[in-house]
Amino acid sequence: MGALIDAYVTAWPGLPRKLSKGTQDQYQRHLKYVRAAWGDLPAAKLRPSHVLALIEKIGADRPGTANNTLDALRAMCRWAMGPRELLERDPTLGVPHFSKGEGHKPWTPEQLAIAEAHFTGTLRRAYLLGRWTGQRISDVVRLGWTDVDEGGFNLPQKKTGVQPWCPIFPELEAEMQGWEKRPGPFLLQDEGKNAGKPVTTNQMWKIFDKAREDHPELEGAVWHGLRANAVIRLRQAGYSGQQISDMVGMSVEMIERYSRYADRKAGGQAVLRSMKERKQDKTVKR
Repeated sequence: MGALIDAYVTAWPGLPRKLSKGTQDQYQRHLKYVRAAWGDLPAAKLRPSHVLALIEKIGADRPGTANNTLDALRAMCRWAMGPRELLERDPTLGVPHFSKGEGHKPWTPEQLAIAEAHFTGTLRRAYLLGRWTGQRISDVVRLGWTDVDEGGFNLPQKKTGVQPWCPIFPELEAEMQGWEKRPGPFLLQDEGKNAGKPVTTNQMWKIFDKAREDHPELEGAVWHGLRANAVIRLRQAGYSGQQISDMVGMSVEMIERYSRYADRKAGGQAVLRSMKERKQDKTVKR
């Protein structure tokens, strides 16, 4: 198994379908669990029952890590089968993922209001970019004027390599009017010896952690939740899953997960209005 992992990693540059740097890093990170479990054992004897036992063991405490490990192993096994003849069967066949839930929770209206009222400087810029573009914080810190393309942002995502075209909505455009037009990213460090230099993802988390300490109402809010806010807003505006995918760079399946709560609530409210109207209830509020 250890040799198979080494061969797979060595083959990445020549694959017909290239793996993004983010995917490569993720596969390397999670194939370590496979190597630790079976590195010195013959790959040909690996069975679905073995894979299931490993995934269930990891998933007992870390379901996300278990799913990512299964994905990495499955990708490697599919590469090894077929014309390469390194494996005769897929040992991941039939092994299920752990339930993913409904994704990160969107920020509440109260949390959004606090950000609007109290965030300043780089933190405010990061919040606005995240809320109105729906991009990961790892991509927000990279956005700059050079990424603007005819009224939208055009930047390949760091994690997936997907290149969405994010419209610059009027709310964000109004804020950007006061931003200095210069090369480099919008987000720069506000203070310290590195003031004026670009902000990293980790530094933005530290800045946000400080804001959460100052405003207890922000407990539970994470950068990725703004991605959910963006998706839900676009969904409620009537855009299809594919249209949102093109704008945000998220799979349609993931968009459905993020929108599920909002869709259920809207559907339930529509049924309630319909029932009240049938009863000629004059107190219905649309």
